[in-house]
Amino acid sequence: MKAIVQERYGSPDVLSLWEVPEPVPADDEVLVEVRAASVNARDWHIMRGDPYLARLADRGTFGRRGPRFPIRGTDFAGRVAAVGPAVTDFRVGDEVYGDTVVGGAFAEYVTIPARTLAPKPAKLTFEQAAAVPLAGSTALMGLRDAGGIRPGQRVLVNGASGGVGTFAVQIARTLGADVTAVCSTRNVDLVRSLGADRVVDYTRDDFARAGQQRYDVVFDLVGNRSLADLRRVLMPTGALVLSGGGVSTGGSLVGPMGLFIRADVVGRFVGHRIVRLEVPADAANLATLAELADGGALTPAIDRTYPLEKTADAIRYVETEHAKAKVVVTVG
Repeated sequence: MKAIVQERYGSPDVLSLWEVPEPVPADDEVLVEVRAASVNARDWHIMRGDPYLARLADRGTFGRRGPRFPIRGTDFAGRVAAVGPAVTDFRVGDEVYGDTVVGGAFAEYVTIPARTLAPKPAKLTFEQAAAVPLAGSTALMGLRDAGGIRPGQRVLVNGASGGVGTFAVQIARTLGADVTAVCSTRNVDLVRSLGADRVVDYTRDDFARAGQQRYDVVFDLVGNRSLADLRRVLMPTGALVLSGGGVSTGGSLVGPMGLFIRADVVGRFVGHRIVRLEVPADAANLATLAELADGGALTPAIDRTYPLEKTADAIRYVETEHAKAKVVVTVG
């Protein structure tokens, strides 16, 4: 099968289209014929081995000189091609989607444990469905679980036009929140179309300026503001949820981990609830997202699509061109 492989850390130039053996599912795994996969910040972090500290801290994903799993890509949608003998929930031909976490999705076939796989939303194309798993799950867990949003509460989404942000705006609305979205001028119309009650154009206004609106939940997806700025716009008992840390070109020592470490320290001494979000692969979250999509409450926003052989260009675009929404790789 064809797959996008890297042997060492570096820029998108280290990615190559290889012919590799088709994976064989273990007893509890499913083999999926991939139809589409999406690009996440996770992909270029692993590709570049950035931040450097992750190479020492995460021995499951990061090696010293290159990723432990050489095929890039984690989010995918496709059809079941084979199942392991212990799998009873899926059959050959089923349309599914999921998140491998470690890699393997930028390929014609991928294996994944059945417990982390879910039926594809029926009303979404493969390209749309592939855009959902990590970004959608991050938005869902950040707002519903970490933020604990209740109807009528005010929510600020910083980075609303990105992959996670476009889902966060829609999910916050389904949870009954009043949504303020922060983005650049070129993305104002997109964010409004997703249901934001108001939009702050950060090129013209500063949401953290003294005297601005206060919020019950601030969901920060950028990592470019200080904790003081983010806390300034919180209600006294509000929640600050941190996820992500912007796009870099590699070479940082701690990257977004620096903000997370400071948050862990500050959170012990302030009244605000500060949550550093972690998002495991979870079939229950995927089922919830599929229900929202099929019910018309969630529509993936896709910026561009690329064929598998142009995956390096897709990741380069996400890294350097401040891509909005999601970028998808089509396979087959």
